[in-house]
Amino acid sequence: MHGLTASLAQFASQPNFAPLPNRVVEIVQSGFIDTIGTMLAGRNEPVVRMAQSFVADKQSPVQEASVLMGSAKASAIDAALINATAGHALDFDDVALGGHPSTVLVPAVLAAGQHVNATGAQVLRAYLIGYEVWAELFVREKDAYHLKGWHPTAVLGTVGASAAVANLYGLNALQCQHVIALAASMASGLVANFGTMTKPLHAGRAAACAIEAVRWVQKGLTAAPDALEHAAGYLSALSPHGNVDRSSAVPDLGQQFRILESGLSIKKYPTCYATHRVIDGILDLCASHGVALKDVAQVHTHIGVAQASMLRNHSPQTGLEAKFSMEFAVAASLVRGKVGLNELSDAFVQEPAVKEAMAKVSISTVDTQCTIEPVFALHDRVQIQLNSGATLDSGDIRFARGNAMLPLRDADLQAKFMDCVQGAPVDGAVLFSQLSDLTSQTHLRWG
Repeated sequence: MHGLTASLAQFASQPNFAPLPNRVVEIVQSGFIDTIGTMLAGRNEPVVRMAQSFVADKQSPVQEASVLMGSAKASAIDAALINATAGHALDFDDVALGGHPSTVLVPAVLAAGQHVNATGAQVLRAYLIGYEVWAELFVREKDAYHLKGWHPTAVLGTVGASAAVANLYGLNALQCQHVIALAASMASGLVANFGTMTKPLHAGRAAACAIEAVRWVQKGLTAAPDALEHAAGYLSALSPHGNVDRSSAVPDLGQQFRILESGLSIKKYPTCYATHRVIDGILDLCASHGVALKDVAQVHTHIGVAQASMLRNHSPQTGLEAKFSMEFAVAASLVRGKVGLNELSDAFVQEPAVKEAMAKVSISTVDTQCTIEPVFALHDRVQIQLNSGATLDSGDIRFARGNAMLPLRDADLQAKFMDCVQGAPVDGAVLFSQLSDLTSQTHLRWG
C-alpha cells in the first residue's frame, strides 16, 4: 500500500479523472475569474510594488510568464510570487478548506502553464489536482490550524500547488513525490502576521515555492518518500496535539470530487471572511428596520473561537489592520451601510464616526463548529441594542452571501470582477468571457 506522500504523488502524475461534471468546471472557472479580478484590484498595493521591486533587483533576463496580466514578464517563479501576492493583497479573494485556495493555485498554474504552453483545459485540470490534494490534507487534521498559529493558505497551499505544477510539467510519480516532499519543507505562514503586509506574501511565497520545488526536482533534488506522514514529518509538525490522521489510505482521488462538497466561497466584502456573516446580519437589520448609527447603543456579535482568533485588531488604525477587526466591520456597516474597497482606507478608519461605532461593539464566542467549514462556528449571530431599549436580533446566520452553499449569481460574480478590473490595462469584458470558457482556450494569452 502506498503511503500518503506516494499516493498524492501518483495522483498528481496521473490523476485519471472521471469526466469532469459541468459543476466542477464552473466552480474552478469561478476561482480563476475571482482571483484574476482581485489580483488586478490589488495590483497597486504597497506589498505588490515591493514584490515587483524584489524581483527587479534580481535583474533576471528570464521571461516565462506574464506579470499582472500585462505585457511585462518574469520567470514563472517570480510571476507567481507577484501575482499571488496581488491576489491576496486586499483579502478579497475566495475562501475554502480553511484558507484561500485560488489565490495560490491560480497564479501558480497560470505561470507554470504559460511556461509550458499549456491550454486552458490543462491549467483547469492542474488547479483541480491542487485543490483535491489540499482538501485531502485539510480533512486529516482535527484541530483548527488558525488556533495553532498556522495559516492554511500558506502551509497547505504550498503542497497543493506543488502537485498542480508538477502535473503541468509532466513529472512522473517518483518526481512528484520528491516535489511534494520538498514543498512540505517549504511550507510556512503565521496567523500572527494577519493584518500586515506579510499575510498576502504568504500566498505569493506558496505559489512561488510550488514552482521552485518542481525546478529543484528537475535538477535532480530528492526528498523523503514519506515526508507528509512520517512521525517527524509535515502533518505531525503542524499538529502539536497529534490529532491528525497520518495513516489512512487515500481515497480514489479524481473520482469523487471534494470541490463539489466544499466548493469556493466568493467574498462580497474585502475583509477577513470571519466577519462576513455578521456584516450580512448588520446590513439586513439596518435595512429592514431603518436603523442608523445614531439609533444604536450597543452591538453584540457571537462568532466562533477560531474566527475570533483571526480578528486580532480591536482598535485598528489603518485600512490593513481593519481587515482583521470585527469592530471595524460592524462600524463600516453602520456608518456607510456597506463594506467595500473604499471603506478600507486609513482615512475612513480614523473618522470619528467610525471610532464611535467601534466602541459600541462587543464580541463573544460560541463553541460550535461548522461541519463544512470547521474553522467557523455553526452559526454567527448579531444583536443591535437600540437607544430606545429595543433589541434587533439577526437570529442564527448559517452562511454568508457568496458562500459555496449560498453562491453569488453569475451576474454578481461578473459585477465584482468588472469592479475589480476597473482602471487595469485589460479589456475586462473580453477577459471575463475568456475565463468563463477556460476549457476552450488554446493558449494563455488574455484580454
